[in-house]
Amino acid sequence: MHILQQILFIIAACFAIGLFTKNIRQIRRNIFLGKAEDLTDNKAQRWKNLLLLAFGQKKMFRNPLVAVMHLIIYAGFIIINIEVLEIALDGLLGTHRLFFEPLGGFYVFVIDFFEVLAVGVLTVCIIFLARRNIIKLKRFISKDLNGWPRSDANYILIAEIILMCLFLTMNSADRALQLKGSEHYFNTGSFFISGALSSLFQNFSTATLIGIERTCWWLHILGIFAFLNYLPYSKHLHIILAFPNSYYARLEVKGKMENMQNVQNEVKYMMQPESAPAGESAPQHFGAKDVFELSWKNLLDAYSCTECGRCSAACPATQTGKLLSPRKIMMSTRDRLEAVGKNINANGIFKDDEKKLLNDYITVEELRACTTCNACVEECPVSISPLDIILELRRALIMEDSNAPQEWNSMFSNIENNFAPWKFSPDDRDKWAQEMS
Repeated sequence: MHILQQILFIIAACFAIGLFTKNIRQIRRNIFLGKAEDLTDNKAQRWKNLLLLAFGQKKMFRNPLVAVMHLIIYAGFIIINIEVLEIALDGLLGTHRLFFEPLGGFYVFVIDFFEVLAVGVLTVCIIFLARRNIIKLKRFISKDLNGWPRSDANYILIAEIILMCLFLTMNSADRALQLKGSEHYFNTGSFFISGALSSLFQNFSTATLIGIERTCWWLHILGIFAFLNYLPYSKHLHIILAFPNSYYARLEVKGKMENMQNVQNEVKYMMQPESAPAGESAPQHFGAKDVFELSWKNLLDAYSCTECGRCSAACPATQTGKLLSPRKIMMSTRDRLEAVGKNINANGIFKDDEKKLLNDYITVEELRACTTCNACVEECPVSISPLDIILELRRALIMEDSNAPQEWNSMFSNIENNFAPWKFSPDDRDKWAQEMS
């Protein structure tokens, strides 16, 4: 029987890890469809960002109560799943509680800590479900989340609750079997929570308890395998991508816009034709119309988005009823990138589907509503910049499609002819001073 369980476990583990690896490789390929960008400078600051923003969740603590609750879930995911190592080795080797003998009394302390954390995770998940579905906080009922995104968040919270319940039930049944002196269930001592809960199982037969313990063991590990392979299809991929995204965050002062060197060169060559290098062709693109013309960091941002809505809650355009929502910008970019990835999977290479990120996924009205205030960038807990994508799309819209409001066109014309946004000749600018003399 143990050999059969080992074989089944190895098959399940190989399938789950293989599928996850395949999906992650496709996501990596999709991210690197973007343009190259070097973000390897100042490694000390980058490691600091990773530790403070990803591990330490620094920005989350602007709201301490929510931050603590989120930290409990985060710690639960990271720490409790260390226990999965023992489960995996038990399944692989056909053992039971492999780490008990080498760790001795410390083993009880570790499992006690895991169980307390499991109760914390269970409690916080219930609170978060209530915030989304009963209290209905404004940023969780936005139309951005209609359909799958809203369900996705609920599915993950429910899955966490089930996994924690399975963990505690498994340990409780295990303790009840220990007290009955059942073979293979040697006495580890009473765990803090499951030890108390084991009294609920004292009247069950040994066969029934073994069935409960084994069922919970299998459902727990299979649930983790399923969760692992659900991540690539979920916003909760940020559990993994928050770390590289924080490390590769742009380090410039917030509000600094990237200079368009090709535009600067065009103006320079126009003013000083002799400075133009021989044979240099004109730039083919200004800004971006599709994901291929965005930076790989923009695409990593899209996959790292937690859909928490803090960016949109801080956005003045969103809060005054404009169509723009920074969260939706990131979700639309990810949706387009996923569509491109499926196209490549189906055809081997990307075949034109007559769609673009600009217009088909993100509208002109959304782009024009942005005030470039950087509030969305400032609020994001994992260093995502919706503004970078907005600016690139808006540059293509204006510089390639000549699509701008009349007020903007008048300003552009004035800058071109008068070197200032106002309709005054440069020679007339100082007349006000002359009139005062």
